[in-house]
Amino acid sequence: MTLKIILNFLLLLLKRLKQFWILLFDFSFFNRKKFKNLSSFAKVGSILYTLVLTIALMATAVEVNFLWLFGKMPSIATVANPELDISSEIYAEDGRLIGKYYRENRSPVTFSELTPQVIQTLVVTEDVRFYEHNGIDFKALFSAVWSNLKGDKRGASTISQQLAKNLFKTRKNDSKGLLGYIPVINTLFAKSKEWISAIKLEIFYSKNQILTLYLNTVDFGANSFGIKVAAHTYFNKNLSQLNWNETSILMGMLKAPTTYNPISNPKNAFERKNTVLGLLLKHEKISQAEHSKWLKTPLNLNVNTQKDNEGIAPYFKSAAANWLKKWGKENGYDVYSDGLKIYTSINLEMQAYAEKAMEEKMRMLQQRFYRHWPDKNHRPWMAEPGTDTLSYILGIAKKSERYKALKAEKKNEEYILKILNTPIKMSVFTWNGERDTLLSPIDSIKHNITLLQAALMTLDPHTGQVKAWIGGINFDKFKFDHVSQSMRQPGSTFKPFVYATALEQGWGPCDKIIDQEVTIKYVENGENKTWTPHNADWISTGTEMTLRRGMAKSVNTVTSQLTEKVTPQAVADLAKKMGITSKLKPVPSIGLGSNEVTLFELTGAYGTYMNKGEWIEPHYIMRIEDKNGKTLYSAKPQKRQVLTPENAWLMTYMFRGGLEEPGGTSQALFEYGVTIRNEIGGKTGTSSDYSDGWFFGITKELVTGVWVGCDDRKIHFRTSQTGEGSRTALPIYGKYMDYMYEDPKMPISKGVFPQPTIPIIKPHNCRTYLPKSDSLNMDSLNIDAEFEGIF
Repeated sequence: MTLKIILNFLLLLLKRLKQFWILLFDFSFFNRKKFKNLSSFAKVGSILYTLVLTIALMATAVEVNFLWLFGKMPSIATVANPELDISSEIYAEDGRLIGKYYRENRSPVTFSELTPQVIQTLVVTEDVRFYEHNGIDFKALFSAVWSNLKGDKRGASTISQQLAKNLFKTRKNDSKGLLGYIPVINTLFAKSKEWISAIKLEIFYSKNQILTLYLNTVDFGANSFGIKVAAHTYFNKNLSQLNWNETSILMGMLKAPTTYNPISNPKNAFERKNTVLGLLLKHEKISQAEHSKWLKTPLNLNVNTQKDNEGIAPYFKSAAANWLKKWGKENGYDVYSDGLKIYTSINLEMQAYAEKAMEEKMRMLQQRFYRHWPDKNHRPWMAEPGTDTLSYILGIAKKSERYKALKAEKKNEEYILKILNTPIKMSVFTWNGERDTLLSPIDSIKHNITLLQAALMTLDPHTGQVKAWIGGINFDKFKFDHVSQSMRQPGSTFKPFVYATALEQGWGPCDKIIDQEVTIKYVENGENKTWTPHNADWISTGTEMTLRRGMAKSVNTVTSQLTEKVTPQAVADLAKKMGITSKLKPVPSIGLGSNEVTLFELTGAYGTYMNKGEWIEPHYIMRIEDKNGKTLYSAKPQKRQVLTPENAWLMTYMFRGGLEEPGGTSQALFEYGVTIRNEIGGKTGTSSDYSDGWFFGITKELVTGVWVGCDDRKIHFRTSQTGEGSRTALPIYGKYMDYMYEDPKMPISKGVFPQPTIPIIKPHNCRTYLPKSDSLNMDSLNIDAEFEGIF
């Protein structure tokens, strides 16, 4: 019954539509029989009526995308609230801009920011009757048609039509419809869409708003969208600083951003600039004197086309982007298009000093590495027993895009090997700058894998805020971030977790353990095992040693025995509480750094010692605002009390032992003047085969972690004198701190660690041996002196 009612209703509706259609066409030119009987005056009216009717029907068909012939049109809601891709901006802790995230580099402006020069130059160049029409300039349209018929190609698009084209992408494939693929027809319907959309824009927006929208959407080339970004890109100026010459250059580009680009086509740009100046003179926007002055003025560009990976802290900006993408996905924002303002904790001065120190020391370390492996036929990977050079290098090559592409083309291994050994033009990284050369892909692999990488992170332990971040030696060539993405064995830098566990269980820094080799029995995965640890020099003294000296000298036998006493599980549990999120196997070797961790989590954990035992989650995104200034996110890091304040202070006392105890592994810091004026605690670390060198330094205000090594663990130094953390990572830290303490503007103070405000119950006044200058072999500390050339 219901179906029958619906069908009857549809039949009635069709009948009424038919009647309306007959009535609509009754007076039109299409009713030829009636048209013949009309007077001449009526015939003219009928033709005009037909023309208007045809235009109205066509506009309606285009608007509703009749039978999917014309492609989609922007809805009223879209026209009323057009969406622009707006670049997001990331700021340092002091509010200075350090980078942008974008698909289209755009920073919108308001009408009040547009100067008369900008507005007048735009109008005389693109749409001189802009304030007189309602979206379509019929006078210009008929003039353009007549000019084209005479062979003079000329456009008649108004600013409103161009805005519609920019905003709604009327000529993209998804806007074409079925008729959009027919030559000529497609242009006609694209134009009709722009006309209709332009009229809509004129209804919803004032002329000033349309001008502002247009100048925010237009493409100025060099990935510069909008007038604000263009002014900064080509002249490194704010809008208010642009003169007539510069506005003429920018507005002249709008006709063809590539043809008239002042960077790539300066001659064309200069001629076009003068054409625009002529229009300004013609329409009396500038005087004859001004015209003559600017006509002879050169382009005077001050180009600023910085890429994402250029400038300060590129690895940090990349890490922040990854965090923001995840946050955006969870909260419905797109960091590349939503115009967010991201405020971070990065200190630009600290970051600059860190980058300077790392470059200076890594340049020397790379020289040392090459001298360490001088024989071309005895390469670093050959230090690994049983390694076959060809299979090893091919194993790396097989992960490359080039190899995968050749395999996809069904090429055999012999052909691929030939291609990989054929020299081609390429650019390679060196510490003497990027170098263009002829090199085979195989040789480029050998070059890259023998480059030492490095990472550094500085943390404010009292707030958990990250202050400096370096993820590698060159972001442009090596995107992998060794702060947060690299999992490496921490070596002896994991030992403090053992000593902190011991303090929590009642031990004190002055308690003693005999430096002797022991065999430890344990069970792993249901299997009985034994383990006999050795010291780095394979020598055990057989004497009693305080825990402070054991940690200061990084004695494996002492740490291993202590680990057994406090239990590996307790060490793992404490490390987890202190922010280690990587998987930790609770085995006896845990204290010697047998598990893999990241520099990020390890630096955060070290912050606990300097913050009275409270761990604060390391973080660097402080606040996020939307494009209107509304706060979307404020940092609320996790916190938890892990150590007692007493034990946290005792751990700082033990860290100082690295410099104060005889044989302390951090004494290479005495090479740097910073340690003479300030108390610094430190812990070195070296993984098996000297594959990883680590150093963690703590001061009153800052905790810094440094790592050095090659991406492949098979590529490493062979001796402690060249590859230990005290010889690789520590010098970077020392130079970094030297730079910072020499700058009185840095937010760090000199002096000793603060004394505890709590009663210290455990004995901690172990005898401290401050090293004398004659007890240190300074020649052995300054091992870079012989490598002062530049690679």
